[in-house]
Amino acid sequence: MTILEVLAAQCLDSRGNPTIQVDVRTSQGIFRARVPSGASTGKHEAIELRDHDKPAFGGKGVLKAVSNVQDAIGPALMEKMFDVKTQQKDIDSFMCELDGTPNKGRLGANAILGVSMACARAGAAAAEMPLYEFLRLEANQQGVYVLPVPFFNMLNGGVHSGNTMAFQELMVAPTGAQSVTQAVQMGSEIYHALKDVITKKYGPEATGIADEGGFAPPITTLDEGLNLLSAAVAAAGYTGMVRYAIDPASSEFFKDGHYDLGFKTGTPCLKAPEEMMELYSQVLADWPIALLEDPFAEDDWESWTKFHSNCSHELVGDDLLVTNINRVKIAHEKKACNAMLLKVNQIGTVSEAIEAAKFAKSLEWSVFVSHRSGETVDDFIADLTVALSTGHMKAGAPCRGERVAKYNRLVEIEAESKTSWKPWAFAGENYRFPSVSII
Repeated sequence: MTILEVLAAQCLDSRGNPTIQVDVRTSQGIFRARVPSGASTGKHEAIELRDHDKPAFGGKGVLKAVSNVQDAIGPALMEKMFDVKTQQKDIDSFMCELDGTPNKGRLGANAILGVSMACARAGAAAAEMPLYEFLRLEANQQGVYVLPVPFFNMLNGGVHSGNTMAFQELMVAPTGAQSVTQAVQMGSEIYHALKDVITKKYGPEATGIADEGGFAPPITTLDEGLNLLSAAVAAAGYTGMVRYAIDPASSEFFKDGHYDLGFKTGTPCLKAPEEMMELYSQVLADWPIALLEDPFAEDDWESWTKFHSNCSHELVGDDLLVTNINRVKIAHEKKACNAMLLKVNQIGTVSEAIEAAKFAKSLEWSVFVSHRSGETVDDFIADLTVALSTGHMKAGAPCRGERVAKYNRLVEIEAESKTSWKPWAFAGENYRFPSVSII
């Protein structure tokens, strides 16, 4: 099934900034992908191409990327006559070669990824199978089909919100649920209970939401946030059925060897890496924490390694690894972490993201699939999470269309599973290593 046409356009993401939309046409129809964008981006990520034309969208336009799809990538792919049904890896590899840079800086990772995702959808249609099945075959994933535990964003700080909390994200994971459907219900009910808790404590004006749909009340510390979550979980009737997760996104407040917890207040509150280790260790001891993501900056290898040597929790590298096998290899050698966050736009093609996940798993690491703060209604990562049997995924709060699109897709896949002959399971308490734990 060859590609007949490749079109691209500029559209808006959930923050109202431009992003790229790509349509791939085959004889079976038109297959669309929309590319997300991050706010707290690692400096080692593949390059998102922006126009830097100040009068238009403050320089954030993506018309250069659109042009690269239509004038360079599309014609080159059509000339090669790739079969989308069987040549996803070849398509992605060819686009990387066409770009010719190590970070996709010439054509843009956003341009390349849009085509890669759209081609995957076209390939799934050509193979007459759901997208998750097509991606599963691409990954050569074996065993039980695993539905993930959704990790819901509940409270925001960092660069995603206007409050003074340095830490970017506090999540709730319904690990005690028996299905995705029940987990989504639990997440929604806890979210609404949290709104009531915040209203009673701080007033209705404190219930504004941040980039990923989580609330951003006037809190500063992790304990303040976790106490709010605990109260909401209790009010919703789910005490003992959930765990919490924390993403400090600490690269955003690391400078000159110190972490500035007051970076949003104008009054520095500098912490040495050792003090941050003590802070995190206390939180992990006091609360039922499922995972800790990016507790240290992207190049603070020494702190990562030292903390990991005494940490049995899931320690996830995001900015540290940027879904890049080369960074994963370095982290493994340094014994810096034990899990990889998977963001497809950090690396720029579907095939490279899959290979990074497979490599991380070969190291006996866990893999945590993630959205970005600047999202669209594209639900690709839901299928990818099921395809790779990663056991857990985060897509933001259980509100806002661009977030719930992913969760609703998981519910759809679960409904399909009930009429399938295939062996299916919900990850539940085995969210970290479901392929090993679920039989």
